[in-house]
Amino acid sequence: MAEINKISVPFVPIGGTNVQRPAGPVVPQTTPFHSFDQVLSAELSEVKFSAHALQRLESRNLSVSPDVLQRLNKAVELAQQKGARESLVMVNSIAFIVNIPNKTVVTAVPQDANQVFTNIDSAVFA
Repeated sequence: MAEINKISVPFVPIGGTNVQRPAGPVVPQTTPFHSFDQVLSAELSEVKFSAHALQRLESRNLSVSPDVLQRLNKAVELAQQKGARESLVMVNSIAFIVNIPNKTVVTAVPQDANQVFTNIDSAVFA
């Protein structure tokens, strides 16, 4: 067997040996603990936007404020409780077509557009 040579290297902190330590006890910063269930339910409760919906929002110069998003989420929850599958959700002057089981906005249209919506089973005014 080959002999292993051990080399001892003294520990020297980066920046030299004169490390300044804070006065008093060091209190670690804590972050709020969220269980996997909490994180998962928070993620699943939020409405998502399909690539098509994002393109429509951009091309039609429609903006979704935090208030609109909150009202949209609440409307989707209500539609889900009623067993809806494809809903027209009106928030302010924007019509959203939402796939309720997936909580995904499929498209968005301004109120003044002359549109006919088919293949929906419910409408929610938020």
